[in-house]
Parts: sequence; structure tokens; C-alpha cells
Amino acid sequence: MQLREKDLPLEELSSLAAEMLTAIRTAGGAIKLLVNGSVEAAVRAGADGVHLPAAMATTQVPRGLLVSVSCHSLDELERAITLDAEVALFGPVFGKNIAGEDVQPGIGLGRLREACSATSGRVSVVALGGVTEQNATECIAAGAAGVAGIRMFLR
Repeated sequence: MQLREKDLPLEELSSLAAEMLTAIRTAGGAIKLLVNGSVEAAVRAGADGVHLPAAMATTQVPRGLLVSVSCHSLDELERAITLDAEVALFGPVFGKNIAGEDVQPGIGLGRLREACSATSGRVSVVALGGVTEQNATECIAAGAAGVAGIRMFLR
């Protein structure tokens, strides 16, 4: 699970992450919590990991913290591998659409397949961007370890 609150100050983000961890662990779940964009908040809260945008893929991350990186190209994927990321969210595979407006074209299943092959298993590639229940299996067939999204899980 990724805590994605880009506008919260460090203290509030750390506190929210700690509260979420308490709820997750109280429920006895095996869910891992990653804090988006802030290594410091992840460390302060005791989170399982951090999710970094590609631009931050040079950030030093303490050992023991799971690392996920957003990647939009093979070059960014290579940087994620260099950072020892365990997961690379790769896309947008089918494009990015906000409020019915296309804001970023999709890179396609061919590029996803190429990315999955290029990693040689060094990082788990997760497809992102325009993924639906109908096309998720195509992403897995292309070699993705899984799919991620927001809208596809909201009902």
C-alpha cells in the first residue's frame, strides 16, 4: 500500500504513516506500507518502504527499506536497478487520463514487454497507467509482475 500525500508537511506525513501502520498491524494484515516521496517520513514512521519518483532515483535509502520507483523509460528503469529498487512502477502503459481528459499518451504493451525483459529479474516491474480489469491480463502476459492503479480500484 502506498501513502501518497504530496502536500503534507513532513511531521504530518510521518504521523499519518505511523497511524496507518498501527491500523495495518492491529488488523494482522501482511500489507506493507510505502511512503511516497519522502525517505525521512518513511524512516520516522517505521514504514516498510518508500516510493520515489524517477527524479529522486538517486536518493540514498537506508538498508532494510523496500524501494519502489516510478519509471517512464528504460533509462529510468536502469537508474531504479542501480538504486537496488525492488519494484518499478512502469508506465503509463495505456495512457494517463484525468477527469476524462488524456494528459499523457500510453507507452504500449511492447515497451512494457521490453522493460520486463531488460530487467532480467533484478526488479519487479509493475504496470501502471490506464490499467483496467479488461487489460490487466495483457500486462501480466507482457511480463509484468503485477498491476497498479487508483481508478481501477475505486468503485
